[in-house]
This record gives sequence, C-alpha cells and structure tokens, in this order.
Amino acid sequence: MKVRDASFAMRVVRRRSGLAAILYRRRLTPSGQERLDRIAALSPLAFSAGMGLLRTAARAGGDSRKFQLQEGPFYPIDADWGARLACYALCARGLRNANRLSKCSDHLFHSDPTEAAWWFGTMTGGTSGKVNARVVRALRILTEAVR
Repeated sequence: MKVRDASFAMRVVRRRSGLAAILYRRRLTPSGQERLDRIAALSPLAFSAGMGLLRTAARAGGDSRKFQLQEGPFYPIDADWGARLACYALCARGLRNANRLSKCSDHLFHSDPTEAAWWFGTMTGGTSGKVNARVVRALRILTEAVR
C-alpha cells in the first residue's frame, strides 16, 4: 500500500531524547482535496512503550521495512490499525509511566478494530476534530493507562 492510498500515515522523527512518531489521518479539505491532518505525536517514551503496536501497524500497511522503524518517510497505515494507533496516541498524550503505556498499547493491540474506530470517533468528536477529554480519560482507565 502506498501512502496516498492509506487512511492513516505515521512518520518517525528524531528528538533530543530519542525517536518519536507523529500520526496523521487522511481527510478532505473544504475544496475537496485530500490531505494528511496531524492527529497526535507520540513522545519517545510512548514510542518505545508501544513499539509492538507501531511495528505491527507498519507491517500491516505493507511496508517492507519490517523490523526497524526508521526516521524519514511516511509509513502507510490501514484503517484498522490506524484507529488503534490513533487511540493509543491520544491516550498516551502527557503520560510518563512506561509500564502503564505498555499496558495501554497491549490492550489496543488486541482490541477489535471496529471498537477502536468507535473510540477514536468519539474522542475526536467526528468532524469537529476537538479531543473530548472525558472520553480520553475513560479509555485510559479501560486500557489501564492510569489508575
């Protein structure tokens, strides 16, 4: 799958404290053109805690760079794994406990794609794009990202 055909895309970037990732979603502009909109950034801690989820999502998108996520070009992500990654990225925002982030990643790895898409849609409010903090908190509790 190519990036222009994918519903989601991920780009790995280097920060001072290590590798991080930025997750994007394909949307239509008011003029009818497609573009990638940023959903959320994964900190280096969230990136390393969710490495299994990130690698599997990149592999499912048909990427040949199977074992290492490297900084540089976009990785195409299909809709099922993109919804899971988006939920993980929104839940991981601001958290600093690696064990909790790993549990959250594991729960979302094994989650149903339809359920993850519902959570993502509920968190972002559909077309408005605003993140609903109460829904994010609920998913954090369910995925054991917080106590």
